[in-house]
Amino acid sequence: MRSVAAVLVAAALAAPARAADERPAPGIDPLATATTVDPSLAATALAPAGAESEPGDGARTSFSLEFGAYYTSAGLYVPLTRDPIPNVGEKTELELYWALLPRSFPPRFLVVEASVNPMPCLGLLARAQAAEVYDASAVYPGMNLVRAVTAGFEEPWAVSLFLGNVVDFDVAGRKDTEGKGYFGGVLSAGNWHLKDNVLVDDPWVEAEAKLKGDRRSPVKKLSWSFRVGTKLHGNPDVVSSVYVGIRRSRVDYAGGSFLVANSGVEWRLDLGFDGAVQHQILLVDKKWPLRSAAFSVAVGLLWDRGTQYRGALATPPPRALQLLLRPNVEF
Repeated sequence: MRSVAAVLVAAALAAPARAADERPAPGIDPLATATTVDPSLAATALAPAGAESEPGDGARTSFSLEFGAYYTSAGLYVPLTRDPIPNVGEKTELELYWALLPRSFPPRFLVVEASVNPMPCLGLLARAQAAEVYDASAVYPGMNLVRAVTAGFEEPWAVSLFLGNVVDFDVAGRKDTEGKGYFGGVLSAGNWHLKDNVLVDDPWVEAEAKLKGDRRSPVKKLSWSFRVGTKLHGNPDVVSSVYVGIRRSRVDYAGGSFLVANSGVEWRLDLGFDGAVQHQILLVDKKWPLRSAAFSVAVGLLWDRGTQYRGALATPPPRALQLLLRPNVEF
């Protein structure tokens, strides 16, 4: 029990994670590498009066690799225009959330991405190749430590296409304050499904609308994600769904209130097309800044109603409430 759990937790701590945005639930996130995008790549519609635009030296295609314990990806970033990225400058948190909405059309930025979820894959291998050790990781009936570290992901890998727009949150004259926001549509697909650390043959496709961004300054790093979408399954025993998800995370290098500073929250609700709740996920995390990185531990619950499967897969979940535990290092 301890050997498998230790390997999984060590893998989570050793790999650099997405800045507070591992995908905690079905679907992939092709917008995670915001900080790696060249400013001249793409643009949205013209910025509103009074907003500055960052000078560009022509549109360029860019390739990016990102490594994380729960999400690792390779992405090709393709500009659809030669215009510079609009700069919206200094904004409050609420204003940052809404900065992209007036620029939602036409889309001028394309990302093609392939991704894999390493920790869920390790859980799959642990159950398939070391069944005795996996079973020994159950600390009490229905509670398995390996599943606690790897649950909340429905696929081992995926490919995706993002089409949308981007704005710049950099502050003129300050190189220590930067960030970008994205808004657009994401189309994802794969051919496998994960259920209780078991691989299930299931060609699937997912479509979602997403508003995402991040901003870093000398005193704080803020990131957020709002999304709504649908997931269609080719396996008749896996029920298709619609979902909504919210994530907010902040790192306060100068400290602050214990309940608000250096914390994050993530919530997701999945419903069948008939309106029946399939499952909900709620995660709350606490961070400890370490210079340019932050150690974090997320604890939460997966509430499984048992309505996501039918036929041969319609087995009752081990527990209606599943503990989730995700140690991580955020950069």
